[in-house]
Amino acid sequence: MDESGGSGRPQSDGTEGLRPAEPHGPHHTPGSQEPTRPVDTAEGPERPADEPRRPADEPRRPADAPTRPAEPPKDENRTSLTKTPRTEPPRTEPPRTDTPREEHPAEDRRPRAAHSGRPGKGTPVPPKAQKGPGGGLLMGKPFGVPVYVAPSWFLVAALITWVFGNQLDRVLPELGGARYLVSLFFAVAFYASVLVHELAHTVAALRFKLPVRRIQLQFFGGVSEIEKESETPGREFVLAFVGPLLSLVLAGVFYAGMQAVDAGTVPGVLLAGLMISNLIVAAFNLLPGLPLDGGRMLRAVVWKITGKPMSGTVAAAWVGRALAISVLIGLPLLNQSGALGGEAQDIGGMDTVTDALLAAILAAIIWTGAGNSLRMARLREHLPELRARTLTRRAVPVESETPLSEALRRANDAGARALVVVDTDGDPTALVREAAIVSVPQHRRPWVGVGGLAQDLTEGMRISAELAGEELLDTLRATPATEYLVVEESGEIYGVLSAADVERAFVKAMARPT
Repeated sequence: MDESGGSGRPQSDGTEGLRPAEPHGPHHTPGSQEPTRPVDTAEGPERPADEPRRPADEPRRPADAPTRPAEPPKDENRTSLTKTPRTEPPRTEPPRTDTPREEHPAEDRRPRAAHSGRPGKGTPVPPKAQKGPGGGLLMGKPFGVPVYVAPSWFLVAALITWVFGNQLDRVLPELGGARYLVSLFFAVAFYASVLVHELAHTVAALRFKLPVRRIQLQFFGGVSEIEKESETPGREFVLAFVGPLLSLVLAGVFYAGMQAVDAGTVPGVLLAGLMISNLIVAAFNLLPGLPLDGGRMLRAVVWKITGKPMSGTVAAAWVGRALAISVLIGLPLLNQSGALGGEAQDIGGMDTVTDALLAAILAAIIWTGAGNSLRMARLREHLPELRARTLTRRAVPVESETPLSEALRRANDAGARALVVVDTDGDPTALVREAAIVSVPQHRRPWVGVGGLAQDLTEGMRISAELAGEELLDTLRATPATEYLVVEESGEIYGVLSAADVERAFVKAMARPT
């Protein structure tokens, strides 16, 4: 059953971090800079007592600015690095004393916004928010996909064992206490059927070259976390339909097995129970509302008709919400009327409370899953707006020996918000971390070289200015860091992209109406 109460359904991954920041418009590599001026100690702040003195006859070495194209006009809306208050906390990490060239890459947590039963693309999430692949007890890796059993499964297995054991006492009273062992076997066999349901989604996804992160068996069924979205409505429909189809096939297999055994025996009762449970799983998941498999099928149909996946999501999500209300009200009434196969019950008593509680849980799961599907679809609509070119900060190239105060003066004059350390040939070698700048007191900045505050560039920290949307997020997740060097296709420096800026833009995209 899925989280929504049926069997498993494909679930995308998504809400594995980065913070997009507010778009600042195109920012280009700074052009030629004026020659570095030596720091005037007569007019500057008093030299700390622990600073070594330079001999009076020793000339100061100016930091030669590398040759670059002319700098664009100063953007008055940008925040100047030189005006950062000394007490202001860093935006990407807490202040600390930095050692030269020490790297502090951002932690790679992989949170995925797992929406109930969504077959297809997981919601891209900032790398910083992602969680690891855990999720319970690892049971194996069929088709290379890890299968986890969540701790909540043991609770529902105990519940099934108790409920089915009481039913066995009426059907097979001669079993005595052994009936609970038979019931436990039934609980395990039922969840094995759920696993087959999920594996159907997984095999279909792999067939369509969609990566599957994991399968998880939990309280109300199973979840297949598929990390990409189907490219066509036809594939989406197939991906959603194969799960209920396999449940129906299993029901047929168990029915055939019933014909080979006596009805009043333990095998006969187990096979009958598994047949009925798989029929319920298939029927429930075929209901046409998100996050159930039937909702995914409805989404695919509307997508095919309108040509807009968002229209399909909206239609299926609202049907899912209507379905949640129907379950909340209708399930207890059907149980009390005996329409579901039991005896008619009077309103009141423990059975009524149990039915109402079960209906409330199922309704809450369906309602929440439908809402998540709408939210993630809205995000995917706005995701292309996250462009490296518009989120990049203008940067000033400086040599590693350049005093921090001088580098910040140049950045302020150029309307830039980032510093790139370059070698004598003008090639970038490191990025000066914003958090490191903030941690240096104002009075020490004239005697601190930018090289000691920089993080060496790795290959993954160089990204193309043309990246956008999910491709941008995937690239940043692959190499977690606080800043990235953005370059043109020609290799020319375009600027610096801050992970904090990306995450802020990501959050704004989530909050923006469709």
